[in-house]
Amino acid sequence: MSASPVYLDAATATPLHPVARQALLAALEDGWADPGKLYTQARRSRQLLDAARAAAAETLGVRPDELSFTASGTAAAHAAVLGGLAGRRRTGRRLVHSAIEHSAVLHAAERHVADGGEAASVPVDRLGGLDLEVWSAEVRAPGVALAALIAASHEVGTLQPVAEAAAACLDAGVPLYVDAAQAVGRVPVPPGWSVLTASAHKWGGPAGVGLLVVRKGTRWESPYPADERESGRTPGALNLPAVVAAAASLRAAAAEAEAEAARLAPLVDRIRARVTAEVPDVEVVGDPQRRLPHLVTFSCLYVDGEALLHALDRRGFAVSSGSSCTSSTLRPSHVLEAMGVLSHGNVRVSLHRDTSAADVERFLAELPGIVADLRAEAGVVGL
Repeated sequence: MSASPVYLDAATATPLHPVARQALLAALEDGWADPGKLYTQARRSRQLLDAARAAAAETLGVRPDELSFTASGTAAAHAAVLGGLAGRRRTGRRLVHSAIEHSAVLHAAERHVADGGEAASVPVDRLGGLDLEVWSAEVRAPGVALAALIAASHEVGTLQPVAEAAAACLDAGVPLYVDAAQAVGRVPVPPGWSVLTASAHKWGGPAGVGLLVVRKGTRWESPYPADERESGRTPGALNLPAVVAAAASLRAAAAEAEAEAARLAPLVDRIRARVTAEVPDVEVVGDPQRRLPHLVTFSCLYVDGEALLHALDRRGFAVSSGSSCTSSTLRPSHVLEAMGVLSHGNVRVSLHRDTSAADVERFLAELPGIVADLRAEAGVVGL
């Protein structure tokens, strides 16, 4: 490999935004003391924390006292689900969620069921969109304490009908939790939700910072032992420099979001069109219209997913996959499985602010040959 590496996995982690880097370095000097103490250094840390909370809240359009920082997006998702269920245990113990929620939400649902609760999974169509008719029926069922819907599919990019799902929840008197990890900093999140979470390293902030937003009036109870930090919502000391960098980069990413979407969406359209035209036996998955502007997923028949990722990596392309053959799982992606689409040889390409048209063109130029070589090695000919 002689050409420069091309990183195309922003849906997993976006490269650090320059604003985040600047804020992180500055906060390392002033944000090391415990913001809960009363001496001078601690008061400076408290000022930084309060400013970060206010900035993040303003960007999201929420009150500062509704927003808490967590140790990760996963921790925020766990707290959102388990806390939302705990807060409404008198109403019932039933959780309604889509079939394509992030694994963090599904794992929390599994814990809830193991503890004697119930969970109902709502199907999606072949494009990855929520079945609103089934959703509406499920949230109206007796004993529903909480509903959970991902704002946008992290694997195929399909935007979910959050506004319509929220309206159904409102009619049923059920709070809606929205996992907005892929949306925050990129596209607006429709209103109507009661609890929301996000993850800083998805928008260009540092890893290890999540956001948990609980709207005033929402019944929510921390699933953790008592802790005085973050209004009792999440335990443990915060990585304050990372929190400051996360808030600063969120504001910057949100300010750039519209322009970035206008730049990246045509590149994604180019990938969708060229892959279909130039690679035989390939299926581009996800909704072609209601989708994130930076993400596209396709599956190549007769190709081992892990082999394809390694081959692309050797040529300098960092991508992700939801295939049945990857190093992290022995079964297909639950998202692709729920959609009923091809999962073999799956590639997820997600662009970011540093991705250029030349990067995309190079990927498209090399992909057909890489797939053809892998098929030939597997003894698949004549395609």
